[in-house]
Amino acid sequence: MSTSTFISDDPILTEANKALEDYKKRDLSKVVVRFKATGSAPIMKQNFYKITASNRFQTVIAFLRKELGLKSSDSVFLYINSSFSPAPDDTVSNLFKCFATDGHLIVNYSSTAAWG
Repeated sequence: MSTSTFISDDPILTEANKALEDYKKRDLSKVVVRFKATGSAPIMKQNFYKITASNRFQTVIAFLRKELGLKSSDSVFLYINSSFSPAPDDTVSNLFKCFATDGHLIVNYSSTAAWG
């Protein structure tokens, strides 16, 4: 039996390759993100948005900055469920799966550090 046959017949490797391929596919589903102002942050007219699940959290940060009309020099701090600030490279889908509340991903935002 050749090495390539042995490797391709390995069920663990086959499942790992399938998981890797699934991970590489772009998830086009949407996640409902609810923004909540904290402290002296400006309040948004609309606070519910549907955001593509496969986007990185940095996309949410950029979106919020644009919606609030913030300059690049203006500070903005984002938190999930009033408790922690996710890394910009976290995916929206992972945050939603782990921390959704009533079908929404609650993102608190502030112009000054509020938690943690």
